[in-house]
Amino acid sequence: MGDTTIKKISSAHSPTGEMGQKYLASGVSVSMRMWENTPPRDDKEPRARDYETVGYVIGGRAELHLEGQMVLLEPGDSWTVPSGARHTYRILEPFTAVEATAPPAEVHSRDERP
Repeated sequence: MGDTTIKKISSAHSPTGEMGQKYLASGVSVSMRMWENTPPRDDKEPRARDYETVGYVIGGRAELHLEGQMVLLEPGDSWTVPSGARHTYRILEPFTAVEATAPPAEVHSRDERP
């Protein structure tokens, strides 16, 4: 039998990363994080990360710019950013979203600013 451990993470006590992300539950192959009421901004340079991201918008609006494409993200929308794809987000209004990353973004310095 494999690992049968249950992990429960309370976001009220979760660690926060240097970009403002709140780290939630994490397993061996996937982890979750939350961006909570991130203020509007558009000064982030595009970057590529060595993990895949899927996300879900809870509140606010943002533009996802990915390899020459742009999609508007609004409450109820979900999205995918493939591993290695150059992308950036332009936050249009206070933005709250949950993302899952595979492999976990916070391991091996994958989630640090370039």
